Amino acid sequence: MALKRITKADPNMAMSSMTDIVFLLLIFFLVTSTLVNPNALKLLLPKSTGQVGAKATVTVSIKDWGDEQYSFHVNGNETPIPLEQVEDELVELLQTEEDPTFSIHSDESVPIKEIVQVMNIAKRNHYKVILATQPE
Repeated sequence: MALKRITKADPNMAMSSMTDIVFLLLIFFLVTSTLVNPNALKLLLPKSTGQVGAKATVTVSIKDWGDEQYSFHVNGNETPIPLEQVEDELVELLQTEEDPTFSIHSDESVPIKEIVQVMNIAKRNHYKVILATQPE
Protein backbone atom coordinates (compact mmCIF):
# COMPACT_ATOMS: atom_id res chain seq x y z
CA MET A 1 0.00 0.00 0.00
CA ALA A 2 1.74 3.09 -1.24
CA LEU A 3 0.64 6.36 0.28
CA LYS A 4 1.30 9.52 -1.64
CA ARG A 5 1.84 12.82 -0.03
CA ILE A 6 -0.73 15.35 -1.14
CA THR A 7 1.15 18.50 -0.06
CA LYS A 8 4.79 18.93 -0.87
CA ALA A 9 7.25 20.83 1.32
CA ASP A 10 8.27 24.13 -0.20
CA PRO A 11 12.11 24.34 -0.19
CA ASN A 12 12.07 28.17 -0.58
CA MET A 13 12.44 30.42 2.44
CA ALA A 14 10.72 33.78 2.81
CA MET A 15 13.37 36.47 3.27
CA SER A 16 11.05 39.32 4.21
CA SER A 17 11.17 38.48 7.92
CA MET A 18 14.97 38.24 7.81
CA THR A 19 15.26 41.71 6.26
CA ASP A 20 12.95 43.09 8.96
CA ILE A 21 15.23 41.68 11.66
CA VAL A 22 18.33 43.07 9.96
CA PHE A 23 16.79 46.55 9.74
CA LEU A 24 15.71 46.43 13.38
CA LEU A 25 19.24 45.45 14.44
CA LEU A 26 20.69 48.21 12.28
CA ILE A 27 18.44 50.81 13.91
CA PHE A 28 19.27 49.45 17.38
CA PHE A 29 23.02 49.67 16.82
CA LEU A 30 22.78 53.16 15.31
CA VAL A 31 20.81 54.44 18.28
CA THR A 32 23.05 52.82 20.89
CA SER A 33 26.26 53.95 19.20
CA THR A 34 25.19 57.59 19.46
CA LEU A 35 24.67 57.14 23.21
CA VAL A 36 28.24 55.97 23.79
CA ASN A 37 30.35 59.01 24.66
CA PRO A 38 34.07 58.56 25.37
CA ASN A 39 34.31 61.77 27.37
CA ALA A 40 31.31 62.40 29.61
CA LEU A 41 32.28 66.01 30.32
CA LYS A 42 31.58 68.64 27.69
CA LEU A 43 34.82 70.57 27.28
CA LEU A 44 35.85 73.19 24.76
CA LEU A 45 39.33 71.93 23.91
CA PRO A 46 41.94 74.27 22.47
CA LYS A 47 42.70 73.90 18.77
CA SER A 48 45.94 72.46 17.41
CA THR A 49 47.40 71.24 14.11
CA GLY A 50 49.66 68.55 15.59
CA GLN A 51 48.25 65.15 16.47
CA VAL A 52 49.83 62.39 18.56
CA GLY A 53 49.54 58.75 17.62
CA ALA A 54 49.95 57.41 21.17
CA LYS A 55 46.89 56.19 23.03
CA ALA A 56 46.29 57.07 26.66
CA THR A 57 44.34 54.67 28.85
CA VAL A 58 43.48 57.23 31.54
CA THR A 59 42.15 60.77 31.15
CA VAL A 60 42.19 63.70 33.54
CA SER A 61 39.60 66.37 32.76
CA ILE A 62 39.78 69.90 34.14
CA LYS A 63 36.49 71.80 34.00
CA ASP A 64 36.22 75.57 34.47
CA TRP A 65 33.11 76.63 36.41
CA GLY A 66 34.00 80.34 36.48
CA ASP A 67 35.12 82.47 39.43
CA GLU A 68 38.39 80.50 39.54
CA GLN A 69 36.54 77.28 40.40
CA TYR A 70 38.04 74.22 38.70
CA SER A 71 37.05 70.59 39.06
CA PHE A 72 39.21 67.56 38.31
CA HIS A 73 37.69 64.37 36.91
CA VAL A 74 39.53 61.10 36.28
CA ASN A 75 38.32 58.92 33.37
CA GLY A 76 35.29 61.12 32.74
CA ASN A 77 33.80 60.45 36.17
CA GLU A 78 30.98 62.90 36.91
CA THR A 79 31.98 63.38 40.54
CA PRO A 80 34.93 65.76 40.87
CA ILE A 81 37.90 64.98 43.08
CA PRO A 82 40.32 67.45 44.67
CA LEU A 83 43.71 67.97 43.05
CA GLU A 84 45.39 66.28 46.03
CA GLN A 85 43.59 63.00 45.23
CA VAL A 86 44.31 63.06 41.49
CA GLU A 87 47.83 61.70 42.00
CA ASP A 88 46.63 58.78 44.15
CA GLU A 89 43.96 57.94 41.57
CA LEU A 90 46.46 58.04 38.70
CA VAL A 91 49.00 55.89 40.55
CA GLU A 92 46.31 53.31 41.25
CA LEU A 93 45.06 53.24 37.64
CA LEU A 94 48.48 53.26 35.94
CA GLN A 95 50.45 50.92 38.22
CA THR A 96 49.96 47.90 35.93
CA GLU A 97 50.69 49.75 32.68
CA GLU A 98 53.89 48.94 30.84
CA ASP A 99 54.16 52.45 29.35
CA PRO A 100 52.01 54.61 31.66
CA THR A 101 50.43 57.45 29.70
CA PHE A 102 47.48 59.67 30.50
CA SER A 103 45.83 62.53 28.67
CA ILE A 104 44.74 65.91 29.99
CA HIS A 105 41.45 67.29 28.70
CA SER A 106 40.89 70.88 29.83
CA ASP A 107 38.61 73.74 28.90
CA GLU A 108 40.11 76.53 26.82
CA SER A 109 39.60 78.94 29.72
CA VAL A 110 41.51 76.87 32.31
CA PRO A 111 44.72 78.69 33.26
CA ILE A 112 47.99 76.98 32.42
CA LYS A 113 48.80 76.90 36.14
CA GLU A 114 46.12 74.25 36.72
CA ILE A 115 47.34 72.15 33.79
CA VAL A 116 50.97 72.36 34.93
CA GLN A 117 49.97 71.06 38.37
CA VAL A 118 48.64 67.89 36.71
CA MET A 119 51.76 67.71 34.51
CA ASN A 120 53.91 67.85 37.66
CA ILE A 121 52.12 64.73 38.89
CA ALA A 122 53.25 63.00 35.69
CA LYS A 123 56.82 64.19 36.16
CA ARG A 124 57.00 62.96 39.76
CA ASN A 125 55.75 59.50 38.75
CA HIS A 126 57.58 59.27 35.39
CA TYR A 127 54.36 59.16 33.34
CA LYS A 128 53.92 60.37 29.80
CA VAL A 129 51.33 63.09 29.22
CA ILE A 130 49.18 63.95 26.20
CA LEU A 131 47.42 67.31 26.13
CA ALA A 132 44.14 66.83 24.25
CA THR A 133 43.23 69.40 21.61
CA GLN A 134 40.71 69.80 18.80
CA PRO A 135 42.00 69.63 15.23
CA GLU A 136 41.97 72.96 13.38
